[in-house]
Amino acid sequence: MLLLEEIYKSYKAQNSAHFNLRIHRGVGWFKKSLELDRDLDFKFISLWISFQSIYAEEGDLIQGQDKLYQFLEILCQNDTEQKIGHIVWEKYSQPIHSLLDSSYLNQSFWDYRNQKISLENCQAILENQKQQIQNALQEKNSIEVLKLLFHRLYTLHHQLMHGGMTYQSSLNHKSFEESCRILAALLPVFICILLENAKTLDLNKPYYPAAQVS
Repeated sequence: MLLLEEIYKSYKAQNSAHFNLRIHRGVGWFKKSLELDRDLDFKFISLWISFQSIYAEEGDLIQGQDKLYQFLEILCQNDTEQKIGHIVWEKYSQPIHSLLDSSYLNQSFWDYRNQKISLENCQAILENQKQQIQNALQEKNSIEVLKLLFHRLYTLHHQLMHGGMTYQSSLNHKSFEESCRILAALLPVFICILLENAKTLDLNKPYYPAAQVS
């Protein structure tokens, strides 16, 4: 049995049914991702669903970035053992920096390519985000780095799920490889933090709660 699954089961009796459902779904999709090392496209999808399972709330079919950022802040604030910081600043700092530096994972780049914004606006946005990245890295601000990172992961997710890339394309291989490595490291930590702080982090009902039609 997966260690993460054992940890979840050890806490299960203490938590609400809605909280357990959220974690159960997250662990299940994470477990599936471990079988998909040869298919990074679907591994990323499985990891992303795992993340959405522990994060998305009832009534929020389209999650706003403010709510995402709040969720990441809560996780970092409750990370007493600094496991997130270890991932961000030590173990996976190189792939994180690579994703942050990629213009192709910045939605503004694609907005310009699709003629939604001008070149000047695009350049200004990219320069502003570059400065944000530099500030976050210099200050070793884990929360800001995670916010900027997930902003790029969202762009990659949208590209994939809206048919904006070819299956197993060599052009996207590096982005998927790095994204999967990072998500596979972060998700067990996120889930453990939620389990260890369930009394204060028992979020609202997940949307699409379990339902039985008679």
